[in-house]
Amino acid sequence: VGHAVLAINGAEVNGRFTADGKDVLEFLGNPANYPVSIRFGRHRLSSNEKLMLASMFHSSPEVGSSGIEMLETDTFKLHCFQTLTGIKFVVLADPRQAGIDALLRKIYEIYSDFALKNPFYSLEMPIRCELFDQNLKLALEVAEKAGPFGPGS
Repeated sequence: VGHAVLAINGAEVNGRFTADGKDVLEFLGNPANYPVSIRFGRHRLSSNEKLMLASMFHSSPEVGSSGIEMLETDTFKLHCFQTLTGIKFVVLADPRQAGIDALLRKIYEIYSDFALKNPFYSLEMPIRCELFDQNLKLALEVAEKAGPFGPGS
């Protein structure tokens, strides 16, 4: 889950080859390919990895406990907000990202307004509502613009 990613001209490198099958050494050896853009970054979590992390928060470790509220590593923080009705919202963020508590409350507000008040929504089913998607995207953009070390956390 925590390994680095190398990309050359936008193509992810895995060993000696790029994701589109080009040999990295041949690519770098050809002067026609210059200038070369090299980017290092963090590996993006797959959907399965996200589900696996989120499943840790599904059940409480003991009766009467609300479960884990935050899991912190050197590369990410996983935040969990549990409502009074037991619904849990999970956000995976950069460990320096501020304002996650406010973001979780905003996500709950969006969920309440656009899923729970929707007569066509069934609990524990995927939310298929354009207004929910739009408002969630806007809330995430606002949180992202606040950036690391913003007000609150």
